[in-house]
Amino acid sequence: MSLAVKAGEFCYPGTARSILNNVNFQLLSGELLAILGPNGAGKTTLLKAMIGLHQWTKGETFLHGIALKNLSIREIGCAISYVPQAKSAAPLSLSGIEMVELGLAPKLGTFAQPGKQERNLAWQALERVGATGLANLPCGQMSGGQFQMVLIARALVTNPQVLVLDEPETGLDFRNQLIVLELLRHLADSGLMVVMNTHYPSHALRISDKTILIGKDHSIRFGETKTLLTEKTLSKLFDVEIAVAQINSGVKTLKVVAPIGLIGS
Repeated sequence: MSLAVKAGEFCYPGTARSILNNVNFQLLSGELLAILGPNGAGKTTLLKAMIGLHQWTKGETFLHGIALKNLSIREIGCAISYVPQAKSAAPLSLSGIEMVELGLAPKLGTFAQPGKQERNLAWQALERVGATGLANLPCGQMSGGQFQMVLIARALVTNPQVLVLDEPETGLDFRNQLIVLELLRHLADSGLMVVMNTHYPSHALRISDKTILIGKDHSIRFGETKTLLTEKTLSKLFDVEIAVAQINSGVKTLKVVAPIGLIGS
């Protein structure tokens, strides 16, 4: 099982300037890929291009060796689930379990209505993320962390092979960040391919196996997280002086990333 992009290039329609150039990577079952880069570098664009929400100008995405363009929308929707940024995921009047049921649309078809079987699948997805207590709570009354768990459950309800998330921990407090990060690592360990776009290098070091770095010049680097995310690489990427420190909590050893100062100041 694999998700791969070969020679990917993306330009928005009507423009000649490439947002993404020479994108090449492969992700295997059980691996978690983090995407890092400064604001405006093209992280969300990359997420959408790799799963077919944007069409590559050149190059291809392959799922298990088959080009996405050769798969139906339904086949892609069942195999790859996308979790957008929580702020863009309306409607908020739905209950938690109703929101999760929306994830079954690729399997149900356009006009089909969810029934008892679909309600059971939605419940199982909420169980998988430890959020059954949110089943009857309106999404508009949930905290950011609670709503994020419901969105992840919605993405899991079709039992996909690939889970793709756009900044899943942004806007959450420390506790909810850790809950989301540990869930994503657990899902990868259970065999899913997980891709996350993040602003936090420390989070990538904590849970990801591989990382893509997108520079402000839209350059792409791909590699093993533990070797790619160095002080030198991150300082160049974000144009600030960065320190990477190792912390031993007694239970586990973690690497954390901190900005030290502006370069040249």
